[in-house]
Amino acid sequence: MFFDLVRRNSRRSRKENGLFFVSLLVSIVSFYIILSLAEQDVMVFLRKMESDAVDKLMALIPAFYGVTLFILFFLVYFASKYQLERRSHELGVYLMLGMRRTKLFLLLMAEDLWSSVLSLALGLPAAVLVSELISLITARLVGIGILGHQSVFSLEAVGLTIAGFLLIKCLAFVLLSGKIAGKEIGGLLAPAPDGAKRQLPAGIYFMALALGMLLLGMAYRLAICGISWTSMGKMGLTMLLGILGTFLLFYGLRVALGFLAGRQGKKKLRVFQFRQLQEQVIHQSVSLAVSSLLILAAMCFFGYGVAIAWGRSAGEVHTLDYTFSVRESENVPEILKKKGLSDSFKELFEMRVGHIHAGNQDVSVRMPHVMELLTKEEDSEEKEILLNNLGYVDYPYVISLSGYNRLLRAAGLEEIQLQSHQASVYMDEEFTNAVRAELMNRVLSQEPEIEMAGDVWHMTGKVQSRNLVVDSSITLSFALIVPDEDFQYLTGGEYDIYWDAVLAPELVEDQGLMQAIAAVNAELGETGLVYESYLQNMGRQLFYVVAASYLTLYLAFIFLIVANTVLGVQFLMQQQKTGKRYRTLIRLGSSYEMLCASARSQIRWYFGLPTLAAVVSSLFGVRALFRGMLPSSIRNETAGLLVIALAMIFLLCVIEWCYLKAVSRASSRYILTLMEPEREE
Repeated sequence: MFFDLVRRNSRRSRKENGLFFVSLLVSIVSFYIILSLAEQDVMVFLRKMESDAVDKLMALIPAFYGVTLFILFFLVYFASKYQLERRSHELGVYLMLGMRRTKLFLLLMAEDLWSSVLSLALGLPAAVLVSELISLITARLVGIGILGHQSVFSLEAVGLTIAGFLLIKCLAFVLLSGKIAGKEIGGLLAPAPDGAKRQLPAGIYFMALALGMLLLGMAYRLAICGISWTSMGKMGLTMLLGILGTFLLFYGLRVALGFLAGRQGKKKLRVFQFRQLQEQVIHQSVSLAVSSLLILAAMCFFGYGVAIAWGRSAGEVHTLDYTFSVRESENVPEILKKKGLSDSFKELFEMRVGHIHAGNQDVSVRMPHVMELLTKEEDSEEKEILLNNLGYVDYPYVISLSGYNRLLRAAGLEEIQLQSHQASVYMDEEFTNAVRAELMNRVLSQEPEIEMAGDVWHMTGKVQSRNLVVDSSITLSFALIVPDEDFQYLTGGEYDIYWDAVLAPELVEDQGLMQAIAAVNAELGETGLVYESYLQNMGRQLFYVVAASYLTLYLAFIFLIVANTVLGVQFLMQQQKTGKRYRTLIRLGSSYEMLCASARSQIRWYFGLPTLAAVVSSLFGVRALFRGMLPSSIRNETAGLLVIALAMIFLLCVIEWCYLKAVSRASSRYILTLMEPEREE
């Protein structure tokens, strides 16, 4: 009998508050994924390449875990409080029928334990499945290959997930059950309504609203202008202004809602709707502000994390797999042939780079014609940056045409055609962007003259920016690609040689890119050659992606879950406390449809106000994150990354809508119970 009652009550609680139950499941999945991160394929791979950085990243996981437990405790506490307050009358009836308080405590504890076990039973398999799916997708994207993937079940992550989840559930239950146990039966049967709060003059709230908007505006300006990143003090000031402005904004919103309630409208129950909202804002302005800040943090983390991961993966152009640094008397093709590695490479070619050493000639480069043509272009910030950069070009590097054409051929691009005393411009991607490249291309289309090594040369073609080697060890802000004969003359035979190589396609298809490079690395270790492989570069890129995406997305989902669950729970709690008003409207002739429509409108406003404030702030927040934290290698792609971030913010707004619909359904079910005749005790 006792255990049947436990199961029935637990099942009813899950049905009545499915939003909270789903939030717990998502939290369990998030816990396991972040705790098992160290054992996923991508992290095992990264430990080989960036062990120090990965160890530092893993050292942060316990801190993230602790912070998450602290935040989720309040989620569990408020949601459980709502469930117990909703069942207050039921618990009072149990005591009236003779149930001892000790047995009531055991009943509630058993229900909570049963619900927790069920959540873990559903959440942990889902977490393992999602973690495995993420690991598979990552393995496929980075080239480890399905064959290189190993399924992982982290017993430690499972244990910590269970321990943390049960800890916060038990702690919340003990605190709440103590309050229930201390209540008299009459207090349980007829809960006391919230006390009225002393109202200040309307001018005070209007001033708070205006001051809040002013402080938010100041915080936005400090953030997007980059002032916040100049020192810790200014960053702290920016965050303080934003937080204080948000609290003042919601504190003063009661004035705006009161104004809306006073306006005439054709919509039924319009005044009731806004008076309800006004009262909710009065009683819960602090929690609304906190929820808005959590949603803001979620949107900023989500938008920034996805954009930075996308930008890193999409911005990385992969052509070369190896670069060999040649020492004196080393013949790379001959050494590879002796070791039987020639068939492992599809392409193997020289990349020659050097300074100008043309005899006793003046080796400086003068470009007055280029600067003149560039000055005639339309004024812009990018034009000024380009003029400034070219103003410091006196002794540029030169690159041999044949080697660079082999690089273009390996990338499947059109080769450069140059005649004697013609040069093409090379600018590394880190020092240019699409706008500057277009400006330079318009200048090059006029084949301007330059003076180099005492001779007149002509620039031609388009700006080239393909990486000369597999890694970023050579990043030239400005260089000139010249024919081989001219290169030999200009450098005086003194230049650096790099051998670039591309793996054979069949080797990559059979093993996957990462596995193929790892296998070739093992054989190259016996040759004594000094080389860089794509693994090192890929390792650094992947570390940035993992650090930016895994952790930021994890925090984003946790914050979003907490904020929306708290909003939903508090609205439903307030609706229950004002249930007598709904009954009065029913007696006055209001239909079920009218009451549900009014409640849905209240929910839209209740969720919409903090969400709208968060969306507006996130537009500035993400832009500020890009300005202060975007790596230099993709800083030129800020506009495209902002579009991605905005798309992610829109996606979170869709998730907000799903939460809104779930709360609306719960509200409608509660209103349906009010349509029945009220029992008199």
